[in-house]
Amino acid sequence: MAIAGWRRLRIPRGIVGATLAAAVLLAPSALGVSRAAAETPPPTAPGYPTWAEVQAARASTEATAAEVDRVDDALTGALDAAAVASQKAVTAQAAAQKARAASEAAGQRADTLSAQAAAAATRSGRSTAATAELARTLTAAEGQQGFTAQLLASDDPDELLARLNALSNLTDWWHDAADAAQADKELAASLRDRARAAEAERNRLADEAERSADAAETAADEANAVAAKLQKSIDTLYAQLAVLQDSTAETERQYDIGVRVAAQASDQQRRREKAASDEPATAAAASVGTAEPLGGALSPAQARAYARRAMLSYGWGDTQYSCLVKLWNMESGWRWNALNPYSGAYGIPQALPAKKLAAAGADWRTNAATQIRWGLAYISDRYDTPCGAWRHEMSHDPHWY
Repeated sequence: MAIAGWRRLRIPRGIVGATLAAAVLLAPSALGVSRAAAETPPPTAPGYPTWAEVQAARASTEATAAEVDRVDDALTGALDAAAVASQKAVTAQAAAQKARAASEAAGQRADTLSAQAAAAATRSGRSTAATAELARTLTAAEGQQGFTAQLLASDDPDELLARLNALSNLTDWWHDAADAAQADKELAASLRDRARAAEAERNRLADEAERSADAAETAADEANAVAAKLQKSIDTLYAQLAVLQDSTAETERQYDIGVRVAAQASDQQRRREKAASDEPATAAAASVGTAEPLGGALSPAQARAYARRAMLSYGWGDTQYSCLVKLWNMESGWRWNALNPYSGAYGIPQALPAKKLAAAGADWRTNAATQIRWGLAYISDRYDTPCGAWRHEMSHDPHWY
């Protein structure tokens, strides 16, 4: 998320963190800008500062400062535009995942009710058959020399009372059997009705899930187009800042990410804490659910390898890398498209809301490297080191950092 009204501050880079001190250690190609960018300026997108204007601004300190602000404004606008487009795609994907989960749950309910209806129908058949068999038996006994008359024919009052009790118990049992048979019949009918309704609901939700998936795919395509267009402009703007400030595009990019992420960090922590307490119990593993693969992304193994190289700019070694691996294994499994549809947390570092990742680049939704750059800057600003973030993660239940 770009910072509204943000201005580049001419302060010692150490204040922003180790991110700024050794940014050039990262391979230029990994950062998306080649060193040739400053030597052979690419074309400037319409509406952004031109290279001629940047060169002219270097004539005076005042003009340079004004042009820096102008470039920063352009960067903020580009990152905001990318954030809006890609956040729309992430929101659509979350809706699609929820719709799919609802359809699957409805299907399970329909299957369960169908099984219960079948079992109830079987019980109803058995109880009805048993009641009918009892009726036939009693009818046959009555026809054999007056069963009831024989049962009550006794001169002994105590025996007669006992036989009356027996007859009463037999009558009660008959009524109970008949009532049970009727109840089983009604339950079977009710369960069949509920099973049919659940099946209709499953079909409705399946159609809704399909429509949601189509909408998510459309939003993803639109976001990809916006991100691809804006990322080129953003690369150019960082190259322009490098020229204005006698720096490199890589250093300017890292500095910019550090400042923007630092401004986001407290809100990120507040949202993660709230999401951890608000999510349903079944959502604990939801963060490893994935959006549809869109290509051009790193595998988990490649993402870990990239992060290990990127950590060099923070002065972090193997111990910190081990903590980072455990942290993002738990958060996302190192999947660039990990999405928690309940909270909206997204990506390898599980940024919340997802659009905060735009501080590191327009291609944040599909680029694992962009997400990692954001995640490392967030960890550096908030917890100093990955091991600090891991200790925080493990000290809270549900886990969050």
